[in-house]
Amino acid sequence: MEEKKVILYVRGEQYFEDVDPEATELISEGVMTISDGGVITLVYDETELTGLEGTTTTFVIDGGMVTLTRSGELNSQMIFQMGKRHTSLYETPWGTLTVDVTTTGLSCRMDAHGGILDIRYSIAVDHQVTGENRFKVRVREAAR
Repeated sequence: MEEKKVILYVRGEQYFEDVDPEATELISEGVMTISDGGVITLVYDETELTGLEGTTTTFVIDGGMVTLTRSGELNSQMIFQMGKRHTSLYETPWGTLTVDVTTTGLSCRMDAHGGILDIRYSIAVDHQVTGENRFKVRVREAAR
């Protein structure tokens, strides 16, 4: 198993009907691990900028499935798989929501030196669609 320090450029976009899109960008140091079976794991800490300070975010990329797990101040898990809907619980300080995630686009071009993960999805909270979302994660090796 190979583990290395990386720099992650994370851009999150949210599109709601009749509203200008919202975008957040984060540059963070993190760790990328590639298992012998080719599963890629990206781990980084959120900051005040994303409103998720005190939360660790983990992406596990396993073939055509990506699992996003957040733990700490906010706990959630979302599974992205092209053309499939996955239901998960999203914990917030104000309570727990049921979230349906339907992946509409999934592209991963990643190797031991980094790359790009691009996920497009719609989200439904308590079974009401709230909009379209996108994660774009660029990863590069940290300078030694």
